[in-house]
Amino acid sequence: MDNTRVFKMTFAGVYPLYIQKAEKKGRTKAEVDTIIYWLTGYDEHTFQKQIDGKVNFEEFFAQAPQINPNVSKITGVICGYRVEEIEDKLMQQIRYLDKLVDELAKGRAMEKILRQEQGSL
Repeated sequence: MDNTRVFKMTFAGVYPLYIQKAEKKGRTKAEVDTIIYWLTGYDEHTFQKQIDGKVNFEEFFAQAPQINPNVSKITGVICGYRVEEIEDKLMQQIRYLDKLVDELAKGRAMEKILRQEQGSL
């Protein structure tokens, strides 16, 4: 499968679609941002620079401060593929984000989306 087209899409072009998907289901832009920050290590300032710079997905993930070490806890099917079985690292990271936004839109609790342990202090 040739993923070049997806990799070259600007993140700023897709980001509003993530927000729209969440807001249609009563969730917020702030929650989408929280998911992105958790996954990538960006903060509000560094994330906005990526949006303003119109970076593509390849650059967005390559420049991410730190992919969350708990990404291995993200499992399930998105776009017909099991995210944990996707071999291309970049496509897997893109699908992780898709999966997390999908979980948000389906009403899942934020603690579960962010793979936080129950009862941890």
